[in-house]
Amino acid sequence: MEHIITTQALTKHYGSKPVVRDLALKVPPGSIYGFLGPNGAGKSTTMKMLLGLVKPTAGSIFILGKPVVEENRLELLTHTGSLIESPSYYGHLSARENLQIICTLKNVLEAGIDDVLRIVRLEKQQDKKVKNFSLGMKQRLGLAAALLGHPRLLLLDEPTNGLDPAGIQEMRELICSLPEKYGMTILVSSHLLSEIDQMATHVGIIDKGSLIFQDDLASLHRHSRARIRLRTTDDGRAFRILKNAQLPAAAGKDGHGLFLHSVEDSCVLRCGRLLAEQEIGILRLEEMQMSLEEIFLKLTGTQASL
Repeated sequence: MEHIITTQALTKHYGSKPVVRDLALKVPPGSIYGFLGPNGAGKSTTMKMLLGLVKPTAGSIFILGKPVVEENRLELLTHTGSLIESPSYYGHLSARENLQIICTLKNVLEAGIDDVLRIVRLEKQQDKKVKNFSLGMKQRLGLAAALLGHPRLLLLDEPTNGLDPAGIQEMRELICSLPEKYGMTILVSSHLLSEIDQMATHVGIIDKGSLIFQDDLASLHRHSRARIRLRTTDDGRAFRILKNAQLPAAAGKDGHGLFLHSVEDSCVLRCGRLLAEQEIGILRLEEMQMSLEEIFLKLTGTQASL
């Protein structure tokens, strides 16, 4: 199977307001697909459409190679686990009792409860009432519920939201372990680029409802265009000399320093020779790359939470 999830021209309007526009997701099997975008970009709406919780205005969805239609929606959901927004639970019941209820709802054997409690490291707290759980433990319980029945596909909507740094790291490690150990494919949404960078193999970036980038993580990193930053004894004159020589130079902010938008050895060598001939000394020369945050802002054109 080439893709676990495929959408074609997937669109959702609320009244006259478009929330998702012509989305064409392609999620490879065995991947951790980071669905990235600013808050309000359309991530949660898309995930709800994939689960059949929201009806699309237009377009089609294929999961596990089958079209998602009313006739086979429940069958496909038996192979899908999800944690959308905040996990639901009965606070007066224990973790195990909550999972027993979910087993009944999902029509899966309770024999799997011990396994999912072990995966999310809650086996020692399984008899504790959930109302006494920390936020991180509640998130892990929500993930345990999603893992019941060992689904082939897992949809996680902002799973690290509200967690402290230790909880974020623990959740990230759990998510990263699932494809290799259990053969799962994971679609995880986030507005935090740093989180996606540390766990995803593939990335889709959505902004104002439109998909503006989709590829593997290495391809996103390749957008990090390298350049050379220079400081000289006379930056203004150095900039004019390099521009006159038709080298790809750009002035730094406030006239301090300059950039050479090339890291080719021949270009850097020519730059050095030209400045030396004009008796301009090079005080500092360093190779720089655009950070992923800069790439994100360049693609979305907006300042977003990173």
